[in-house]
Amino acid sequence: MVMKESETELEREDPVPNFELEGTDGETYTLESFADYEAVLLVFTCNHCPYAQAKFELLNDVAAEYDDAAVVGVNPNDAEEYPDDSFEKMVEYVEDGTIRYDAYLRDETQAVADAYGAVCTPDPFVLRNEGDTFTLAYHGRLDDALNPDDEATEVYVRDAIDAVLAGGDVDLEFMPSRGCSIKWK
Repeated sequence: MVMKESETELEREDPVPNFELEGTDGETYTLESFADYEAVLLVFTCNHCPYAQAKFELLNDVAAEYDDAAVVGVNPNDAEEYPDDSFEKMVEYVEDGTIRYDAYLRDETQAVADAYGAVCTPDPFVLRNEGDTFTLAYHGRLDDALNPDDEATEVYVRDAIDAVLAGGDVDLEFMPSRGCSIKWK
């Protein structure tokens, strides 16, 4: 396990890169697939990283709490070197209820993670639906629990989603996410 902190490549209000990725349900997803949502929490994550595992329940809760925000997990890790991150294991995690996001997608080529500048798992991006495009509203920590065994006292991602849903700016400074490095091919 190599701990890494996220970096910023996209600036707030920048249009975000589109994608075309397969979901665990067998469907193909693009940003347009989430056009009915005002906000999208796009999280680069995986199955095996203890930092990512520690956030499964938070992400499941956020997915259940918000009707106007979608939670979308994207797994970019090299599944040959890390078989727990295979598409088949992703499907198992969804089927057994470990992951209950609105969508769990496979970034097999790692092009989407690269385009967003994601470097660790989890690496969250809150996107604002502008009608004809999605823009970056927030990139940073999900909460203030930096280590897998820490208990969160502040959940920044809820503040970010609430601000987007209220039509306002996200009033949070960039605080890097922390997790295992993305396992590049």
